[in-house]
Amino acid sequence: MASGYSILFNDVSCVIRDKKSDQIIVDVRMTPNKLFPLEVSSVESHALVVKENRESSLWHLRYGHLNVKGLKLLSQKEMVFGLPKNESLDQCEGCIYGKQCKRPFPTGKSRRASSCLEIVHADLCGPMQTKSFGGSRYFLLFTDDYSRMSWVYFLQFKSETFENFKKFKAHVEKQSGKCIKVLCTDRGGEFLSHEFIQFCEEQGLHRELTVPSTPEQNGIAERKNRTVVEMARSMLKAKGLPNNLWAEGVSTAC
Repeated sequence: MASGYSILFNDVSCVIRDKKSDQIIVDVRMTPNKLFPLEVSSVESHALVVKENRESSLWHLRYGHLNVKGLKLLSQKEMVFGLPKNESLDQCEGCIYGKQCKRPFPTGKSRRASSCLEIVHADLCGPMQTKSFGGSRYFLLFTDDYSRMSWVYFLQFKSETFENFKKFKAHVEKQSGKCIKVLCTDRGGEFLSHEFIQFCEEQGLHRELTVPSTPEQNGIAERKNRTVVEMARSMLKAKGLPNNLWAEGVSTAC
């Protein structure tokens, strides 16, 4: 009724009608036990369309639940054609579900790359509670320190990390004409296997490993993981999509 529909119980039926168009949406007949069962599948001639009238909220959703400062920056620097001036946003339920976090670590100074592929940060995220449609439980994220460009690979098992790293290395070096010089990772077993270490030594690739139980030392990878996961989670929660679409959400966010 709050959405503009009228409900009328008359004789042995219940009629739901749209007040604006005066169109009957459904006519439910009463059963012998005096109930009116509504079968949604019987409403076949109607399509449900989601509309967002507020332009700021629409662009917030289009950019994967981007914050207000980010939208203002895109608008002020005219980085996007057609983007309106975003002053404020209403409270977004998807962001509340997807971006709750603990207090941040204190920030410090760290070395930064001066060219693409000079430093690459990598981290493995998972296992996820729900398998993706492709059967994956992990995703491997590589981030270039200079450009902050990211590449994502989906894995069924941790043991697939080394093979996916070789694919990534061959791809980015061939496309850019440059070589990876430094690889920054944590001390997870997937990055410390004998074959991984031997391959890096043969390729002349310098490894930078974090101190045990200190994820903030690999802050670029950890923060990028959080950004991608929050964006994917917010999109899924906002539209009520099932959790087994998490890989599609992560791929879209990346």
